Amino acid sequence: MSGRGRLAFVAPRYGTDVVGGSEAVMREAAHGLAARGWAVDMLTTCARDHYTWRNEYPVGRTAVDGITVHRFPVEPGRGGVAHARLSARVQAGEHLTTDEQLAWLDGLFRVPDLFHHLVVDAAAYDAIILSPYLWWTTVTGAAVAPERTVVMPCLHDEAYARIPLLQTTLSAPAALWFLSEPEHELAHELVTLPDHHVVTGAGVNVPDAYDPEGFRARHGLERPYVLYAGRREGGKGWDWLLRAYALAVSRHALPLDLVTFGVGTVAVPGGLEGRVVDLGFLDEAEVGDAFAAATAYVQPSANESFSRTVMEAWLAGTLVLATEQSAVLRWHCERSGAGLCFGDEYELAQAMAFAAARPDAATAMAARGREYVLANYRWEIVLDAMERSLEEMR
Repeated sequence: MSGRGRLAFVAPRYGTDVVGGSEAVMREAAHGLAARGWAVDMLTTCARDHYTWRNEYPVGRTAVDGITVHRFPVEPGRGGVAHARLSARVQAGEHLTTDEQLAWLDGLFRVPDLFHHLVVDAAAYDAIILSPYLWWTTVTGAAVAPERTVVMPCLHDEAYARIPLLQTTLSAPAALWFLSEPEHELAHELVTLPDHHVVTGAGVNVPDAYDPEGFRARHGLERPYVLYAGRREGGKGWDWLLRAYALAVSRHALPLDLVTFGVGTVAVPGGLEGRVVDLGFLDEAEVGDAFAAATAYVQPSANESFSRTVMEAWLAGTLVLATEQSAVLRWHCERSGAGLCFGDEYELAQAMAFAAARPDAATAMAARGREYVLANYRWEIVLDAMERSLEEMR
């Protein structure tokens, strides 16, 4: 493509040690487009942890593998108990006034210096790409220069998506990039979308090789296991998964441990001591091996717009067990024929028992998943779609 220009990616967090699907897609897209000749700035915060939003990285500008990273300090929100009450009202489907919506948005964190940078320098960028839809950085940043703004919303079917202030972030920018067709359909149900919106998908890096035996040996994993990766928190289905796993152990004498890595607290229920293994945060080089060594990967989160971890599991030749409560996960499993969807803890227990008892059948299903990812979600394919969209905007 000719005529490459200058791009600003705006993400609430950035770094290889940051856990989050939208953050990973933004980071890798920024570096991928830079490698294709675009001048890319990453505008982000000094926060690493989305639980505390504490400033941990130094303020300032650095060059990182072909892009310029600008870090701005987070100002903690002033919401406290009031913010929690507003969030509870949103979850209950209550209407918030405009002032209450703004108070909710400001209640968690703010990054005024990042906003000021955009106000001063927006005209220097051919496009400003922001994600995800939920955070202060996206809502405020998208209002600066909507005519050159792209929002990659990473939208979920949740109460927050129905806050009018956040819906403006979907209707006002020049373009939207969706990661899956169900996310695109959900957005149409919520608001009138800008004329230019496309399903770009998300790219997934393909490891050159896997070392499952070495991974098991390095981490002392002597028994086969099912895997969960990412944020260990209630909103992602982690607490529910622990209860479902306990049921599978007691009901089916499940011969699989539950191994997990990522961020968040792992409180092992009584009776499962030694069966739930927390590996903490894994280096990127180890992630593929963790998937390859697993008997199955479990994705219990209904709040998905793409699910990078499902793609990583399929690339590694591992069966996926996914909640049918997510339209996105159902869509991936139906299109690929490579996953089993469960509706409740009993069905998940049965699916895990199947994976343990019939490893050859599980492997055969997972092989279709690898073909699906390679055909649709290699970065080369996704970056082509992003560049076509950027060219159409110009």
